[in-house]
Amino acid sequence: MRVTVTIAGQRTDQRAVEVAHAARRSPRSSPRNSRSSCESGICGTFSRRGCLAPPIPLALTGRLFLKKLFYLGILALVCFEVANVYFIMPLPFSQRMQSIDVAYVLHSWRWAFRIAYGVLIVAGLLDAWRTNGRRRWMVPGLLLLAAGAAYATNVRMAADHIFLAPAALNMQPVERSTVDTTGLVVGVHIAGEARAYPIRFLGYHHQIVDSVGARPVMVSYCTVCRTGRVFDPSLDGRVETFRLVGMDHFNAMFEDRSTRSWWRQANGEAIAGPRRGRVLGSIPSQQVTLAAWLEMHPHSLIMQADSTLAHRYPKNLDFETGASRKALTGTDTVSWSEKAWVVGVAINDASRAYDWNRLRLERVINDELGGKPVVIVLAADDASFFAYERPDTATRFVLRGDSLIAPGKAYAVNGRGARGALVPLGASQEFWHSWRTFHPTTTTY
Repeated sequence: MRVTVTIAGQRTDQRAVEVAHAARRSPRSSPRNSRSSCESGICGTFSRRGCLAPPIPLALTGRLFLKKLFYLGILALVCFEVANVYFIMPLPFSQRMQSIDVAYVLHSWRWAFRIAYGVLIVAGLLDAWRTNGRRRWMVPGLLLLAAGAAYATNVRMAADHIFLAPAALNMQPVERSTVDTTGLVVGVHIAGEARAYPIRFLGYHHQIVDSVGARPVMVSYCTVCRTGRVFDPSLDGRVETFRLVGMDHFNAMFEDRSTRSWWRQANGEAIAGPRRGRVLGSIPSQQVTLAAWLEMHPHSLIMQADSTLAHRYPKNLDFETGASRKALTGTDTVSWSEKAWVVGVAINDASRAYDWNRLRLERVINDELGGKPVVIVLAADDASFFAYERPDTATRFVLRGDSLIAPGKAYAVNGRGARGALVPLGASQEFWHSWRTFHPTTTTY
């Protein structure tokens, strides 16, 4: 009679066991060696009566190990590709962590990680495919999953693939311009030359490298922070090239081509890479309506839309006017909310945020900051603002029409007067969360 025994998921019969026992009693193999082999697990399960299960071949153990490498490689590669963009894109919780160093290591060594995980996948691919039944079809499915994750994170979610640089910078005089004059611009005036960059276009591109008054300029704008900044892109004796790489604390972040260092848009500081700690030189600029800019600089050149990217630009001025309520770029109308507007001014080591709603109500604010008397004024268009140093602490301005008036003094809101001009101060309109993040010791007004 044949007896079938099932042990550890394997089936054998009594006759096979007897043959195995007989082989162990032959002169070729001593009982001690047989027992040692069984106890070590090479030939199977051992009992007092001998070995009950047939041996598990070492080759089979190796195939199981390689199969696990395949699945481990797939899992590691997918997790890596997700992590590589998670820390530098506006994903849940990612922008509220101090994770820039981790993000930079992942990005800098991305090909080393990919090659290592690829080796694991290739090493176990054949043995994973040899799996019997339906499970073998998991292999091509997992390969497609890994390929899809790599495509999504490196193409669909890559910042410089979402926001493209203009094919060519098209600057035109006012008579040939098609830009709405009620829209906001970042204006730059250097050595008698003026140029205006509409936020509608600049907000999409994030940064434009140009030349004004024979000086190279990098004009930048982050719509998630509502920060417009102009920098000198010259580093180590040459004009550097930058690309949008992601964001840090909701602020746009650029990578330079020469050293692959990462630079923060809000203050021009390198926060990761070989140039960490260096700061781009700041160039004065103004954020006003195009109409106000042209009133001050009637011969200014104006950036035009890139015709190949016209479908990517905003279709209206909702962002600029504050009518947008989008999750990342919309405006909060309640003062001191996360995305409420403020005018930020920094002098020496002092910084202060002025509530936009209060500025709209009062129109002109006389204050002192960093040991200097200052004045903040909002023009009649409710969009153009200016900041100046007052002549002295005794001079307190009031607004009449579009003129700043004080006893014995009068200036237009652009700072020009019959006896000279007010000294302009650097000021920016941005979301409260942005100013507070990058000026942690700021005071409020």
